[in-house]
Amino acid sequence: MNRREFLEKAKNFAIGSSLLPIIGSASSLIIEDEELLTPKDIIFASENRINPIKDVFLEKKFHEPFLNVQKKLNYIQRYVGYGNFNIISFDEAINVLRYSKDQTIFTNEELAFIEYIFYYEPSYHGFYGERTTLNLSSKIDKKEIEKIPYTGHYVFKGKPKETYLKLKKDIGPTIYLTSGVRSVVKQMRLFLDKLKSVDMNLSMASRSIAPPAFTYHSVGDFDVGKKGLGADNFTERFAHTSEFTEMKTLKYIDMRYTIGNKDGVRYEPWHVKVI
Repeated sequence: MNRREFLEKAKNFAIGSSLLPIIGSASSLIIEDEELLTPKDIIFASENRINPIKDVFLEKKFHEPFLNVQKKLNYIQRYVGYGNFNIISFDEAINVLRYSKDQTIFTNEELAFIEYIFYYEPSYHGFYGERTTLNLSSKIDKKEIEKIPYTGHYVFKGKPKETYLKLKKDIGPTIYLTSGVRSVVKQMRLFLDKLKSVDMNLSMASRSIAPPAFTYHSVGDFDVGKKGLGADNFTERFAHTSEFTEMKTLKYIDMRYTIGNKDGVRYEPWHVKVI
């Protein structure tokens, strides 16, 4: 389903008038009429990036729908479970809300915010990664993924799965999958949670979590960690483990986000780029 079809379907679930247009002035991608963005618009904006002078914050007019969307995404995760939430699509998420006991839905304003946070061009606040997903309603093909036991996470079949299994074999049982396949919905929740934790600072949030349309977890990358290290697996402490030292010697993987990488993302030694 493409973006226009998603909007039409979501509009049928919404109460009241038609969807609000995306409004704002911070990005060349934000429009003030009802024309819908196309992949061509996205590519054009990506080719005309600007360098940010200072950190950029989410506009105050988005704060209320932001908090409401975050709350509803948390509800959806509780309803479908942690593992299923990693691969849920927006169509499925909408249906979870529609058939919930409260029969709640995303409002027009919330849908407009969801649109904004997915389709905007983040280079204006210092994130220069490549867009990996063009449509908000993109789905993870469940036939192309496999769940890794005892992790709650999935990896794509083929090279990503083969790479992970080889990594486990070469390094041993102390290394494990900490994050695999992520749908648009999962990445959006992670990004919004990070955004809230840094007081709506878009620049700071994107240094830690890629915006929803820009994660390589949707196309094959995965994260690994050392058993027993806990949350520190997502810090530079992982770079000081023997597991990471061994990873650096392997020729079939690479690090996606090195120190000083061109994407504007913090150093992530745990993020495996499948090569």
